[in-house]
Amino acid sequence: MLFANREDAAKLLAQQLSAYCEKDNPLVLAIPRGAVPMARMIADALTGSLDVVLVRKLGHPEQPELAIGAIDERGNTFFSAWAAEVSPTYIESEKQRQLAVLQTRRVQYTPMHDAIDPCGRLVVVVDDGIATGATMIAALRSVRVRQPKKLIAAVAVASMEAAKLLHSECDALVCLETPADFSAVGQFFSDFSQVSDQEVMDSLSARQEKVSACA
Repeated sequence: MLFANREDAAKLLAQQLSAYCEKDNPLVLAIPRGAVPMARMIADALTGSLDVVLVRKLGHPEQPELAIGAIDERGNTFFSAWAAEVSPTYIESEKQRQLAVLQTRRVQYTPMHDAIDPCGRLVVVVDDGIATGATMIAALRSVRVRQPKKLIAAVAVASMEAAKLLHSECDALVCLETPADFSAVGQFFSDFSQVSDQEVMDSLSARQEKVSACA
């Protein structure tokens, strides 16, 4: 399947997630930046809360797009097999660099409130696509330790290898496509334009305003 854009994928994911509606009071958590507009649409469809789960890929020193792992904003780290070939000095430096980005993003994205507590709630973690699985695994583990009632991963497209890894990290995986010819997330979107920090902040504030208006 080729998605027209993230909005197209979000509509399809929302349909697949429709069983988790208002009665479950779902918390929809987006992995910034690309997934935030998608998560906003899903939160609207499910009548749920919207927030971000802040994680960052740890890039390989010679291939920055290759994840050797991922880190959450509290410093918890997941490492992939690729990390074995990288020096501990580089890994520590990369961890600190990405932590600084996460700290900045928390201040930018949710300046008026702390991260929403997932304890006891049905939580849906959203991403636009998954190549290695490192970032989503770090996100799911970051949420899991805070004891959600149920933890769901929702993604438009994933490599078959990543999808297999995710099944043991969540209570349910909703993935629209797991193509055998996967090479990059962007190949499955006609429009895969980068999402800006401003778009992230606009999506989060718009959802908050909508919730406040309905309260």
